[in-house]
Amino acid sequence: MDDGTTDAAPRPSAAPEVWAGVLFGVGAIAFVDEAVFHQVLHWHHFYDLGTTELGLVSDGFFHALSWFATIAGLFLLAHLRRRDRLSWPRWTAGVLIGAGAFQLYDGTVHHKLLGIHEIRYVDDVLVYDIVWNATALVLIGVGTVLALRTRHRSRPVHEAAGTPDGER
Repeated sequence: MDDGTTDAAPRPSAAPEVWAGVLFGVGAIAFVDEAVFHQVLHWHHFYDLGTTELGLVSDGFFHALSWFATIAGLFLLAHLRRRDRLSWPRWTAGVLIGAGAFQLYDGTVHHKLLGIHEIRYVDDVLVYDIVWNATALVLIGVGTVLALRTRHRSRPVHEAAGTPDGER
């Protein structure tokens, strides 16, 4: 009688590779945003609806949260490497998707819906908005294509080639 169980071990999901990349991508692009646009160019703070001091404090919290995401992504990456379950192309896909998703969220929710800051305070911000959000969509698109193209290569090459013990 078939009870639906099998002796074969379940194949690990490829999702952890992509999620590790997404977390790293969110953290990395948030760091770049904060370092370049907040600190170097002085275009805005994370929260520009209050005093300059409040804007600086909000930048500090934003910076801390971006590093938490980056480090969480790196811990997941290390875990996948230890288990010999890392596919660099899938992780890279996650990085691109995460970076693009954060940038699109920032450009639509923070800049337009909540209005907590603009990319740059100029008379015609439309060009900045278009470039910001178009770049985000390109990152998401390239990451998604890469994730879809590599979804069947979620195991290391030596396992996919049929050498289960990892010998070459």
